[in-house]
Amino acid sequence: MLGCKLADVCDKDVEDTAEVIGMTEVLLAVGTRKGLFIGRRRGGSWEFDASPYFNAQAIYSVAVDTRGERPRLLAGGDTAHWGPSVFHSDDLGRTWTEPAAPAVRFPKDTQASLERVWQLHPAAAEPDVVYAGTEPAALYRSENRGESFELVRPLWEHPTRSKWVPGGGGEGLHTVLTDTRDPRSVTVAVSTAGVFRTSDGGESWAPANSGVSAVFLPDPNPEFGQCVHKVARDAADPDRLYLQNHWGVYRSDDRGGRWKDIGAGLPSTFGFAVAAHPARGNTAYVFPINADADRVPADRRCRVFRTSDAGESWEPLTAGLPQEDHYGTVLRDALCTDDADPAGVYFGNRNGEVFASADDGDSWRQLASHLPDVLCVRAAVVG
Repeated sequence: MLGCKLADVCDKDVEDTAEVIGMTEVLLAVGTRKGLFIGRRRGGSWEFDASPYFNAQAIYSVAVDTRGERPRLLAGGDTAHWGPSVFHSDDLGRTWTEPAAPAVRFPKDTQASLERVWQLHPAAAEPDVVYAGTEPAALYRSENRGESFELVRPLWEHPTRSKWVPGGGGEGLHTVLTDTRDPRSVTVAVSTAGVFRTSDGGESWAPANSGVSAVFLPDPNPEFGQCVHKVARDAADPDRLYLQNHWGVYRSDDRGGRWKDIGAGLPSTFGFAVAAHPARGNTAYVFPINADADRVPADRRCRVFRTSDAGESWEPLTAGLPQEDHYGTVLRDALCTDDADPAGVYFGNRNGEVFASADDGDSWRQLASHLPDVLCVRAAVVG
């Protein structure tokens, strides 16, 4: 395991699964409070690079862009001295480039300054386009694979913005979803403004929160102002979305036009993360947390919950996960899937542990321990 030092992960389970996995290479990027850790799996064996990249920098966002001739990694780093920046790598993380001018910055007339980059998202239908979500909550668009970005003005100037209120972790635009069918369709989520969507390439934006509760407000069903924690898109039905709220797990079958509560069967509906299976429809994963005032795993048990019927029922996935009392909170971008077959599922927690499944979540093994707080994880097939 990856603990106080880096090492290979190899055991009998590796040999048992290697034939199924073949020689597919999967890259796993783990962003932490103090650097970026990169692991690679070929066959069933994991190997991690010898030391973290961006030492002492908080890595809030990572993307693995596999759309071009060679994969590009993007990382949103932040140092207390130099501030936030976006880096890219075209050799699977071995070397990194920082643009000479800041890739993401607020224009002077906004009278705002960049706190951090919460999200980096390669667009689904435009090969060179990458979106960035930031704090203060704003959306940026790049047309050169993340080397420079421009502010999406209509969302920044949305008439409701003056009433947006920062969440406990700040006012961050933390989710960006694009649609393979239509490059002009973009959905974003902001803490704590809720879900907004555009169908005209960002020229206009409308709230999309109907049915999502804001239990902390006098009116629990406002047009906007929900504390949405994360949104994921279904693999088979692009109109179907899954949403983890500050209390509440929801599904929309019309791209966010209306949301339905699907939290029944979970030990708690509070949590931060939600991820969809990369190929199987109706399948999504959440990691329930006890409560907003008790941010540890629900019932103090380390469990990922999976639905295979779009939220009509949930099953706990525990094989290989710790069985004793557990206190590792999973943050909103610290649960993900890759695009392998069968799918890999990954999560990291604030205990500095990283767990991986190579069989859609049916069984797990620990890849890392004693890391700094895990802020985000991303994985993809790269060879």
